[in-house]
Amino acid sequence: MFGEMSTAEPSGPRSDSPDWLDDARDALVAAGDYVAYEDDERVRVVALQEGWTRVGRSLSAHVRFDDPTVSRRHALIHSTGDGARILDDRSLNGVFVNGARVDMRALDDGDEIAVGRFRLHFISLREDARRPPDDRVGTAVG
Repeated sequence: MFGEMSTAEPSGPRSDSPDWLDDARDALVAAGDYVAYEDDERVRVVALQEGWTRVGRSLSAHVRFDDPTVSRRHALIHSTGDGARILDDRSLNGVFVNGARVDMRALDDGDEIAVGRFRLHFISLREDARRPPDDRVGTAVG
């Protein structure tokens, strides 16, 4: 639907996950796709709606960064029930996933997305991953 996706390997070492990322993931209660990032020392988690999410400096962006390193129309994230992919929206500084510059790429849980000076972390929670182990139905009788 969108042409060929990039399969480029990371060009540099992937940065370590920030300390806050596990806490942000644990606080999520609904299955779905999310991006989490730190802005002005505050952690923000944005649920990705079905369809397109605009990332950029524009006032119409769903994920907005008021920073000159981010283009007005920097990236688009397309989320479906089958997963999500990111598309560079003709940005000046590019979109990087796990250190590799991409035009378009499927996103996997834990991917780090670089948009300008910002690092977004893609979180994909599936319904079966949110069910606590003690919440199982039925018992085994021996």
